[in-house]
Amino acid sequence: MMGLVFSVLFLIPLIFYCLSFWFVLVILFLVVFKFLLMFSFSLVFSNLSYWFGMDVLSYFMVLLSLWICCLMVLASEDLYKCGFYSELFLFMIVVLVLSLILTFSSLNLFIFYVFFEVSLVPTLFLILGWGFQPERIMAGVYLLFYTLLASLPMMVALFYLNSIFSTLELCFLSSVSSSLILFFCVNMVFFVKIPMFLVHLWLPKAHVEAPVSGSMILAGVMLKLGGYGLMRVMKMFVCLGMSVSVLIVTVSLVGGLVISLICIRQSDFKIMIAYSSISHMGMVSSGIFTLNSWGYWGALVLMFAHGLCSSGLFCLVNLFYERTGSRSIYLNKGLINIMPSISLWAFMLCSSNMAAPPSLNLLGEILLINSLLVYSKWVGWLLFFLIFFSAVYSLFLYSYTQHGQLSSSLYSFFEVSVREYLLLFLHWVPLNFMFLSIDSLVLMI
Repeated sequence: MMGLVFSVLFLIPLIFYCLSFWFVLVILFLVVFKFLLMFSFSLVFSNLSYWFGMDVLSYFMVLLSLWICCLMVLASEDLYKCGFYSELFLFMIVVLVLSLILTFSSLNLFIFYVFFEVSLVPTLFLILGWGFQPERIMAGVYLLFYTLLASLPMMVALFYLNSIFSTLELCFLSSVSSSLILFFCVNMVFFVKIPMFLVHLWLPKAHVEAPVSGSMILAGVMLKLGGYGLMRVMKMFVCLGMSVSVLIVTVSLVGGLVISLICIRQSDFKIMIAYSSISHMGMVSSGIFTLNSWGYWGALVLMFAHGLCSSGLFCLVNLFYERTGSRSIYLNKGLINIMPSISLWAFMLCSSNMAAPPSLNLLGEILLINSLLVYSKWVGWLLFFLIFFSAVYSLFLYSYTQHGQLSSSLYSFFEVSVREYLLLFLHWVPLNFMFLSIDSLVLMI
């Protein structure tokens, strides 16, 4: 495990003393391929070192973090071309990768909490330093204070748990007394991070103000911290979980339905995709709170799929924005006439977003639907409308932008580069071909 950490640390001197932006990217990809060879088919924690180790859940979350951070560098060529502090940008990404690796592979709940908070800092700097819009400081404040305010009760709860168990090692934690206050103290920060409906207002703001790399890491990985945290700590609240889960599942699914309706009336690309993330993660949180194996498995698959799909959609939006100068759905029209190949990629990513086969989204939603229907047959109607409206806004996003007459405001245009095709390819291919190795994900159950 420490070998992976030192491989990432090795990148820091390369950033400041190496002449090529792309050389650092190549090294990052080599780190990913080295990490792929570390997969263990054992159900127990492997690659143990100090307070760190990985099981199947940790492995896939770290893999997603490394992959998305590589694609963030690939998507940010303009910073290198303009010389807009590209070395500092790469340094922030390396710090972010390091903090995410240590967060997902922590065996101790307190170390998990520390690196959970540390990962917030480089994300904040990405939004403040490389964001485009004038309100990015307000978005950063939203992101910071929503998370910090909810995480302080968790720190107090950790000291209380340490007094009960005399340890915070994940392996030794077991069910505690059914205290509702303790439950919300520990889990509230995860509800904010997923984010659950009612505590989600920081997310659309942060996405709109963030650069493309900030949006990619927010949608691709940072939201998964909440789901991962819930999956780790819920074994302490099994006794209480069955009574509280009715409330959480209802709020998540009803909130997801409301958010889906909000998506349909959005005119801004980024806000629509940000809200769709809340809708999808609502299914993840409700699946976790069914407290059964299908729900956990479906939550892991959908988190992994959503990370790739949502990140790819943000790259696609940035590709349109760089050419038309607008994120409005009503101004970006008729793009199939001038970029037919990109229209194909847009269709494939939008179809994956609405869980069309053979994407991982479909498998994740099938597992979660089974899990939730076993939990209660009454959620069937909510699930039906949630999935239906998911297809509606995905098709709305595709058809409104690709068809119709070209906007008269479009007076200049430049061709799509090989780098951008590669970027979309590297999002879509793992998303649609990972189902071939889905047996490795079954190991989590």
